[in-house]
Amino acid sequence: MPLLETLEDSFTGALDLTKWPNSYGDPAAVGGRGRIPCTVGGFAGLRSATTYTLAGSHFLLRAYPPAANGATVTAALSVLVLTSTGGTDAGFIIDTAQGAMGLYLREGYADGGALFPPYDPVAHAWLRLRETGGTLLWEASPDSSNWTVLRFASTPAWAADANLSLLLESTRADGGNGFAEVDNVNLPTSLVLLGAARTAGAARPVAGQKAYPLGAARSGSLARPLSPAHIVQLGAARTHARAGTIARLPRPARALTTSAAGPMLTTSTTEPQLTATSTTGG
Repeated sequence: MPLLETLEDSFTGALDLTKWPNSYGDPAAVGGRGRIPCTVGGFAGLRSATTYTLAGSHFLLRAYPPAANGATVTAALSVLVLTSTGGTDAGFIIDTAQGAMGLYLREGYADGGALFPPYDPVAHAWLRLRETGGTLLWEASPDSSNWTVLRFASTPAWAADANLSLLLESTRADGGNGFAEVDNVNLPTSLVLLGAARTAGAARPVAGQKAYPLGAARSGSLARPLSPAHIVQLGAARTHARAGTIARLPRPARALTTSAAGPMLTTSTTEPQLTATSTTGG
């Protein structure tokens, strides 16, 4: 009894009929989307196997309803969870001829509590029907990350059935023929892997994202003291080679007093004169 959310399709490559074995009306995978013909008086749809349950689960997808193409009566995309009883289902019907979206929980094809908000192709780009804690939620999102609840109702008993299926169907009553499209069934774009890994059989869905806020407390415990700077002492020998010569003193040098321990300077008007002396007797 797989959960409905385990039905995943990004429609890369050819249409996978193992996921949509009950399809009709020649749907196909075109340009990375599931394409469903929308013809006057006709019906076409992608329909999954009847093996899923909705209790504690959901479906979501990116919806591209058919263009009105001059229709004034009906040009619609239906996204419904079907039960084994005809006309007992739940989901969304987008009718671009009317510019409205129906939020349905039907029995006998009727729902006295249905809501019909104006269809917004941006705000309602993504659709999700979710069951949680005894409540059924109809939700929409512009980006598959930020969801708005459009309707809620008590969960019907059939949500726990093990033979539910997902139907994506298109039809029109008037206007020019065209098609509806769907994409990323149960694959929100924030979790879709690009490239070959997206379709690899061994790939696993990403369970969630982790965020690590930056703050003083986070970095404080990891801080390390700065090591002391190395100081090089400059000595006479180090700088001796750079010393310049004294060209001339501004005034006569004064005589030093006599010393037995070193050289003695005598008065000169030009430059210092050293007289020899020694403490070793040499």
